[in-house]
Amino acid sequence: MFVRTESFSQFIRFYPIISLIVLIHIILYGVSALPIFPQLWVYEQLAGVNLFIRDGEWWRLITPIFVHMGFAHLLFNSFSLVLFGPPLEKHLGKAKFLGLYLASGVFANIITYLIKPLTYSHVGASGAIFGLFGFYIAMIVTKHPFITKESRQVILPIVVIGVIMTFMQSGINITAHLFGLIGGFVISMIGGRK
Repeated sequence: MFVRTESFSQFIRFYPIISLIVLIHIILYGVSALPIFPQLWVYEQLAGVNLFIRDGEWWRLITPIFVHMGFAHLLFNSFSLVLFGPPLEKHLGKAKFLGLYLASGVFANIITYLIKPLTYSHVGASGAIFGLFGFYIAMIVTKHPFITKESRQVILPIVVIGVIMTFMQSGINITAHLFGLIGGFVISMIGGRK
């Protein structure tokens, strides 16, 4: 389920939503590295800055999902999406998968806005990716036939490690991780799956 054997062109054809999301990650990261823009221009325009959200810049509840600070951040989130997203994109279909991904990420960002101080700012796809994990966990809890014993043995340790690492690393938006996970779980439980 989580082993990728497709060629690059097959992956793009089979998983167009994931491919598009990763492309957006790369483009935004690439633009931020261009010398024609100030170094933090992409971050300043698209980060989830609570003060700006309060002042009406509502797009900042969506755009942080696609922006990353640093190559390692970009690589880790994109790799996680490429590894754990394809089974769900195939199972749910393009529209439902995109809905799950965006809804989890936006929910995580809304809760971040509500809980964190106005000076708080954040970027990254982790809330949306944790939403995928939450969706998988709900399928495990309800014993959905899509989740095999082998898949369960992969997903559960990854989620546990992900949650533990959330509290062990500095600079992590703990709120987004936890509420992305909760968001994906709830979406699955209220009928977001086949």
